[in-house]
Amino acid sequence: TERILCLNEQTGEIEWEHEYSCTYTMSFPAGPRTTPVIDGGNVYTLGAEGDLLCLNAKTGKVVWSRDFKEDFGVETPLWGFSAHPLIDGDKLICLVGGDGTTAVAFDKKTGQEIWSNLSSTEPGYCPPVIYKAGGVRQLIIWHPEAVNSLNPNTGKVYWSHQAKIKSGLTIPTPRKMGSSLFLTSFYNGSMMFRLVSEEPKAKLVWETWKTSAKDTRHINSIISTPFLEDGYIYGVDSYGEFRCLEAKTGKRLWKSMKPTTGDKKARWANAFIVKNDDRYFLFNEQGDLIIAKLKPDGYHEIDRAHLLEPTNKAGTLPRKVVWSHPAFAHQRIYVRNDNQIICADLAADRYAASK
Repeated sequence: TERILCLNEQTGEIEWEHEYSCTYTMSFPAGPRTTPVIDGGNVYTLGAEGDLLCLNAKTGKVVWSRDFKEDFGVETPLWGFSAHPLIDGDKLICLVGGDGTTAVAFDKKTGQEIWSNLSSTEPGYCPPVIYKAGGVRQLIIWHPEAVNSLNPNTGKVYWSHQAKIKSGLTIPTPRKMGSSLFLTSFYNGSMMFRLVSEEPKAKLVWETWKTSAKDTRHINSIISTPFLEDGYIYGVDSYGEFRCLEAKTGKRLWKSMKPTTGDKKARWANAFIVKNDDRYFLFNEQGDLIIAKLKPDGYHEIDRAHLLEPTNKAGTLPRKVVWSHPAFAHQRIYVRNDNQIICADLAADRYAASK
């Protein structure tokens, strides 16, 4: 059974709940794995086995639903359907997979298909994202066989770059900084493109020189999306090293284990990165919230708090982890493991008043 819960943000009490039958066939059977999208009074969710739902956000009543496997004849990816849906105008854009339907735009009000395009043996796990470059809005779809730029209104391809990604691990969201577009994967490593300003095209600037998860040169990220700012890249490498790269060349400037495990390297060790003013909120797999400054000269930790316990021993991992991305709203953070969801106050004045 998969469940969609609506909680009162002040008290945590459940306002409504929607359940539906869902037998997991994927590896590491924990989910759902995508972030809900809210728009126009509706909430859109995608389950790990391909159940796409539109519900009334106030009542939880189902407005419409689609079943990727039944409707498009595709199979569940090895690690489930994990690419977050994207709202764009009247469209809900999803990664479905299959022949001609790797990317599909649905009418957000009815669930009817508006357009579909691209073919791939597997869809990967990377969320669709839209950036403006070359004088147009470009929908970036990164699946395990190619990086693609589409017209988000029609699905027509602007440009594609063929790149076979090992084990289908296209996961982190492509990041844009100026005319640069950065992508990273666990085995293949990093790719940096330059988006042409005159027309919707892209040129590869540099890429990781070999496929390896242990011997890495740039950033080989498995879960967390790196952050790009002021010519630098900050992200988590394959075994938990937090790194800073020079975006122009890919040169590594520093590395640190402090934001993730604290000391030793660990396969898939992770920390999510969210910018807040001149600081960063880092939420790691141990359940720690860290406030730090990330600069070209190094990692500068300001404070940290342990918010909740890691509970999920994913597959054969020798440790328990919490791999759900935090949410931030109204100077608060919302985080969850497999047993609980908590809200913690981040406002200094409210915290001082409560002491």
